[in-house]
This record gives sequence, C-alpha cells and structure tokens, in this order.
Amino acid sequence: MNLGRAVFSQLMEHLPSYEFQKCVARYYGDSYFRGFSCLDQYLAMAFAQLTYRESLRDIEACLRSVGPKLYHMGLRGKVSRTTLADANERHDWRIFADFAQVLIGVARPLYARDPIGVDLDQSLYALDSTTIDLCLALFPWAKFRQHKAAVKMHTLLDLHGNIPTFISITDGKVHDVNILDEILPEAGAFYVMDRGYVDFERLYVFTLSAAFFVVRTKSNVLLQRRYSHPVDKRTGVRSDHTVILTAIDSAKAYPEVLRRVSYLDVETKKRFKFLTNNFTLPALTITQIYKARWQVELFFKWIKQHLRIKAFYGTSENAVKTQIWIAVSVYVLVAIIRKRLSLETSLYQILQILSVTLFEKVPILQALQASDSQFDLHEDPNQLILFDF
Repeated sequence: MNLGRAVFSQLMEHLPSYEFQKCVARYYGDSYFRGFSCLDQYLAMAFAQLTYRESLRDIEACLRSVGPKLYHMGLRGKVSRTTLADANERHDWRIFADFAQVLIGVARPLYARDPIGVDLDQSLYALDSTTIDLCLALFPWAKFRQHKAAVKMHTLLDLHGNIPTFISITDGKVHDVNILDEILPEAGAFYVMDRGYVDFERLYVFTLSAAFFVVRTKSNVLLQRRYSHPVDKRTGVRSDHTVILTAIDSAKAYPEVLRRVSYLDVETKKRFKFLTNNFTLPALTITQIYKARWQVELFFKWIKQHLRIKAFYGTSENAVKTQIWIAVSVYVLVAIIRKRLSLETSLYQILQILSVTLFEKVPILQALQASDSQFDLHEDPNQLILFDF
C-alpha cells in the first residue's frame, strides 16, 4: 500500500524547478545529452551528498537497489556510473552554480533577522578561502606546487545564518586578494577579512562604494598617527588611532585616512591590530566584528566534514566544480528546509536523519522532528557550537 511520497521527494519539492530549468536552458544543458537530464544528474548527486556516497560505483549500487522507487524520486534516466560520469564531464558546471545562487537568494531572507553576536544593524560579511587538496596525477589541470594539486574555494559568507553569498572556485595558485576584484561591495555593509586581503587599491573600492571593511593589518604596513582617541583598556582595547599611509605607493592607492584599533586578547596574550574605514562604531565593536570572521572558518570545517567535497567522483575541472556547487546547493537547501519547517534541530542532525530516512514514506516534518534517541543520533563531537545556528 502506498502511504505517501518518500522523504527525498518531499525534500526536492522545495527546489524551485522553474528556476532550475532556466539555468539548464541558459547553458543548453539538455540539448546534446539524451537519456540522462541535468535534473537526473542533480538528483543523483544530491542523493550522494545526503547519504555520504564515496564513489560513482557506490551511487550506482545504492540507487539500483531501490529500483522502482527511482521514478517516484523524480529520476527518469537510468542511473549507471558511466552515465553519471559522462554527465559530470559534459553538463556545464555553471548550471549548478547559477542554481545554487537561486537557492541562496531564497535562503538569505529567511535568516535576515538571525543574531550575529555583534551589536550591528548593517549586513556583515566574512571573506576567506579554503584549499581542497587533490592528487596531481589525477588532477593535472589544478597544479598547485611541484608535487601537489589543489583548488581553492573563495567564499563570502553572510553572517546572518552563515549563508554563502559568493563562491569562486579557482586553482590553488590564485592569491586570495585577487577575489576582491570579483566582489561588488554593498553600500553600508561591513566586510571582515584577514590580512591576506590587505591591498589598499582594492580596499579603496569599498570606501568609494560606501561600504565598510575591517581587516587585520600586516606588520610591514607603514602608518603615521594623526589623532588618538580615548579607549577603555579594561575591554582589551589598547589604542584607537586615526592614521594615514606613508609609503608612496600605498598612499597613492588609498589617499584617505584610516582607523587603526589595537586589541589585546587577555587569555592568549596576543595583540591584534585592525584597519577599518569606519569611524563611528566603538573600538570594541570593531574588534567584535573581526572576531565574527571566525564563522567562515567554521563554515569551511563544517562542509568538509559533512559534505562530499574532498573525495571527487570525476577528475576533470568541470566534474570537480559540479560536485562542489551541488554540495553547496544541498547545504543551502537543508538550511531553507530548517527555516520553512521551523525546526530547532541543527543542520548536522537534519543531515543525519535525512541520510537514513530518504526512502521512508512519512511526512518530512514528522521524520525531522523525531527524537534523537529514536534514531540513536547525538550531536557531532566535532560540531562547533558557534556554527549551530
């Protein structure tokens, strides 16, 4: 007796199918590859992400084991490892990148009012990158060093809900600071970055765009103090100065004044110096904004632990980017589900429950609200509390 639709089908119903088809048509995804559509590919790869499949053979064996249920999952093409491998090689990765951006556009308003741990009314974004190591023999196009291959995942994270708003996947040799050229600053928003992004010509674009940045400064940056502002040293703030750049090239690239805040971490005894173009927020708030940058580090750690982006199903650049973008879209989809169903469960727990209930014919809300003890699930020992939105 058919008791209803499988959890997987209910989950995929939250995908905007019309927008997906627009992405497919934009890059002629289904024009030259008959029998296994971009949607079939996406569903198979999403299944692999949700159930932690390690290889194409693994995906094929698991999907074939459920036989007739594939049609009710939305899969119309025959799933085999060769067909899926061909799809990953030939279907343009930009289809899935554009679709992930569509989902990001759906998710961001859902998390717009989530707290960020900083007394700030404006939007706050953290920019950083993570390196994904590859085997040079299998991925020669991604040569990083003499005996090593890698790709970099550059991410701009909206700290309201930890939703990635911008992602660029490059080879490992691309320096982080070059990604600033691809970002269009949002007026009034704050961007927090580590010292690898100190490039005054590029940072000046933020000032011209009426956006604010907070960046950890390098020790070799030459500055001259113009004004000193009073600080409460009991908070850890040691100084708050208005400064100008004195090196000729730097001063030419950034001709306006900057603000330098020095902070001493009492626990670690480490001193940090930050540069910002904002002169209105309290110095302590500037340090708290930089501390919030750690969320992007937690995001990278989380997706590497709980999504399949370290072992790849194909070796071409197109296959690697396809897998990463589908992994990102699955992450965002689960975040959307969490808000739409008003769940208190963490993303980790939702993924764990989905991994064992995808073919169950129960309402998805009932499956995801089940107690941890029923599924013998506990919080991930590596789960970082700050990231558990």
